[in-house]
Amino acid sequence: MDSKQNGIALKIITAVTYAAMIAVNAMANALPINGINTGAVSDAYPNLFAPAGLTFAIWGLIYLLLAGYTLYQFGLFQGDKSTVKTELLRKVNIVFSISSLANFCWIFSWHYRIIPLSMLLMLVILACLIYINGIIKKEQLSNKEKLFIKLPFSIYFGWITVATIANMTTLLVAVGWNGFGISEPIWTVAILITGLLIGSVTMILNRDVAYGFVLVWAYAGILLKHMSQAGFGGQYPSVITTVIACIVLFGVALGYVLFAKKPTAGTVK
Repeated sequence: MDSKQNGIALKIITAVTYAAMIAVNAMANALPINGINTGAVSDAYPNLFAPAGLTFAIWGLIYLLLAGYTLYQFGLFQGDKSTVKTELLRKVNIVFSISSLANFCWIFSWHYRIIPLSMLLMLVILACLIYINGIIKKEQLSNKEKLFIKLPFSIYFGWITVATIANMTTLLVAVGWNGFGISEPIWTVAILITGLLIGSVTMILNRDVAYGFVLVWAYAGILLKHMSQAGFGGQYPSVITTVIACIVLFGVALGYVLFAKKPTAGTVK
């Protein structure tokens, strides 16, 4: 099989794995898989880090943007083919396909409550997105490439950053971890600050505004759950104060990324 045929095969694999991921995520709640929807599994392991249900609506945006990427890598919206970064797309496609398969398997592990396996699969997805965003960062991108290549994976990466922390928190609840006798609110404060540090450093190093806005969205969802009567009803003021402080500091980091002078190397022409 020559390189052109290999390229076509990889594009097809990318599209098929993406479609499989979308299909199983839709079935997860439509059937639902194992008789329980995705959110109900989360509710079965109550913890103070989980955001309000509406926060998960961001998956719709993520899947829409990834659909745009999938069509783009097939040749749609590319325009002048001579300017297409074929090697970048090849590298992204390989790892994106792996992440889609991991996402596909994660749904089953989650719905069948095999939480340790779900954690492992979440780490695979996270590792894939770290790699993808790392290679994208090195490229000089046109506005079109920013829209169809960078934006989908920035937002996906931002959400999976928070989802990985949430999955780990669920795992600790599932195994009955007692937190070394330290109260749950204190541990939640520590987890929130850890997420702030990881997210802010990643946002600044990658100079990624979209990634940062996703973190704000996720933490706003946590705040909403803590403030609403349908959630925790303001029972944990230390957590609420910490979430608000984290959102403010994410805003500061976003301001830095938006307005600080960009380095000459790697800038988009």
